Amino acid sequence: MSPALLPLVTGTEVAFWICAPLMVLLAFGVILARKPVHSAMSMAGVMVLLAVLYASLDAPFLFVVQIIVYTGAVLMLFLFVMMLVGVDTKDSIVETLKGQRPLAILAAVGLFALLVFGIGGQIQSATGLDAANSAYGGNVQGIAALIFGRYVFVFELTSALLITAAVGAMVLAHARRLEKRPGQKELAARRIEEYKTSGAHPGPLPNSGVFATNNSIATPALLPDGSVAEKSVSQTLVHRGAIIDSPEVGAVTAKNFAAIEDVREDEE
Repeated sequence: MSPALLPLVTGTEVAFWICAPLMVLLAFGVILARKPVHSAMSMAGVMVLLAVLYASLDAPFLFVVQIIVYTGAVLMLFLFVMMLVGVDTKDSIVETLKGQRPLAILAAVGLFALLVFGIGGQIQSATGLDAANSAYGGNVQGIAALIFGRYVFVFELTSALLITAAVGAMVLAHARRLEKRPGQKELAARRIEEYKTSGAHPGPLPNSGVFATNNSIATPALLPDGSVAEKSVSQTLVHRGAIIDSPEVGAVTAKNFAAIEDVREDEE
């Protein structure tokens, strides 16, 4: 075979045959992975490999936009919502809308057909990247002319779609209230029931101690017998060990009450 008949392999073709199979496998991982985090990471791989293809086709603007906007912003929004909702949150398999699955299947088939016919038509009518860039004076100028000229309406619809995605992310991140919040009447009835069954006092908790040397929420109050009122301080401070003990005040109070008891015993 003569050297003239040898096919020439360009760097663009090498990048395509390396990235395209990986992108297809990762795309299957997006829809087949059971955990949403794995789907998001597969989507990140697809976006990065697509950016590599843009770079190999001498489209620096699309390369930068793909990395910054889609991989760095949109995908991070997905991951942020996943972290808020919970990685271990199980999806409900109960259909809230009748006929949801058949409609979803029809929508998927229609979207796939739209992509096939759209890409096929663009491939047949493609004139080459060099010719498209030279028509407007460069790659960035050509993209600007298409986005803000021929496809300006579609571009605005895309921005509306991103706003809808942001609103949907906030709705998903909002914690659903599973049970009705009890009112003042229900809380009062619950306190009386607890007082009836366990003897818990239905009134407010005692305040913290106020002494000459200490006046803070970390100072426990003293009961009339000189002992410490455990419920007068926050349980958070108790677990942290940040309570200010008042042994001297407690000892003086206990001594005074002991003296009073001695006087009563003597009188009796």
